[in-house]
Amino acid sequence: MNREQISRIAHAEHPIKAPLDDTSVRRLLRRALPRGDERTLDLGCGGGEWLLRALAERPGLHAEGVDISGSDLADARRTATELGVHERLVLHHRRAEDFVAEKPFDLVLSVGATHVFGGLLPTLAAARAHLAPGGRVLVGDGFWERPPTPEAVDMLGDFDDLATTVDRVVADGWTPVDGHVSTRGELDAYEWSCWGSLAAWALDHPADPDSAYALETADTRRTEWLRGYRDAFGFVTLVLRRTRDDRL
Repeated sequence: MNREQISRIAHAEHPIKAPLDDTSVRRLLRRALPRGDERTLDLGCGGGEWLLRALAERPGLHAEGVDISGSDLADARRTATELGVHERLVLHHRRAEDFVAEKPFDLVLSVGATHVFGGLLPTLAAARAHLAPGGRVLVGDGFWERPPTPEAVDMLGDFDDLATTVDRVVADGWTPVDGHVSTRGELDAYEWSCWGSLAAWALDHPADPDSAYALETADTRRTEWLRGYRDAFGFVTLVLRRTRDDRL
């Protein structure tokens, strides 16, 4: 069982692959898509959860998603067809960092996928390359709510605190026009859902050769969360505009 398979099972019962609930996702999309007819791009779209929600609620929207997971993209296509939005969705099976578009986008998303580009600021640089003048970026990344243990840093990465994270974004030429800090309830619900879904799959498939590994992984990840980073890790999602766009 590889990392993609584990992620697929773990996220099966959660709205998106990030610690936000449906209400938070809906509010952020409303702020990021004020007109409702924007050209929208998701870099690292996974199963297209953000795009599918946006398309279903905004009949004038057209969207594109990029991801390396063929199975996730197949899920996105299937759901788009069920929702009747498939004609307004284009999916690209390739690395997000290699994607080249013919036209710029009014909104570029990358939530929970900054590792693809090597961090938050490189993700914003990638987003800017696809952004139309006056466009917006919706980006989500981790931060440390309090000083982490060395073990927590090894597990999740070397984040800054929230204020420093926002300061770095502003210094890079962006202005936050909205944002959301995931609540403790959202963070806990995400972790319980992920590792509970993986454990449930293992218990429901005892004869599968990957069952024991899946159950062990769920137990390990749940323990890492509860004992390693639960009290220190936070997640922020920002709606950003360029403070000064040289192309205007």
